[in-house]
Amino acid sequence: MPFAIQAYDEVVAHDTTWGEHSHPFHELLWNGRGASTAVVGARVWTITPALGLWMPAGTLHSGSAVAGTWFRASFFGFHTTPSISDTPVAVEITPLLRLLLERLGDSRLTAASRATTEAMVLDVLEPSPRELLVQAPTSALLRPIAEALREDPGDQRTLAHWAAELCVSARTISRAFNAETGTSFARWIASVRAQHAVALLTRGWEVEAVAEEVGYQSASAFGAAFRRTTGLTPGTFRVS
Repeated sequence: MPFAIQAYDEVVAHDTTWGEHSHPFHELLWNGRGASTAVVGARVWTITPALGLWMPAGTLHSGSAVAGTWFRASFFGFHTTPSISDTPVAVEITPLLRLLLERLGDSRLTAASRATTEAMVLDVLEPSPRELLVQAPTSALLRPIAEALREDPGDQRTLAHWAAELCVSARTISRAFNAETGTSFARWIASVRAQHAVALLTRGWEVEAVAEEVGYQSASAFGAAFRRTTGLTPGTFRVS
């Protein structure tokens, strides 16, 4: 690619799904407004104005966005830019990084100014431990749980309830979740709820309404769980 960093943006007019594909360049996916998803294998990331996703060149991925999402991306030339990670990784879209990326969209930049801005982007761009990631279980045992939580993130069935419904022990389900998702049943549910909550917050829902929708007794309980899961507050994603 002849470019170092090239900006792209699009307001999605209709609910949109991108089939599995890859690019010969690295991508930083983020949104100016709304939430979208990127899927690599069984891993599902939520992308927002606050949390982006670095997609290394050649990575097969698919994605989706709802109508009204302001989808933004920055393309990094494979031969001109080293990847910050060999695998997809979350990137926090800080105010500074956002300003620099937006500046690169200015067609009036001189070559010298563009080179300086690109160098600054590469200097501040780094992986973030904060991410909105859910590893989807795929086994026949866990599929009913995954489908139920996808339909209703506020589903209150506990591990004991699911064990009784699926006619297995709670320990069997716990082991399966750890093996398939790398996390516990409780943490997986918290991640699913956090992803759904972000989608609602970026659409302008009130925190109290989101808390109820995703199964928490109060906004404070929701906020505490959300911070434990994402390292961020619900207000980070709140759109007025």
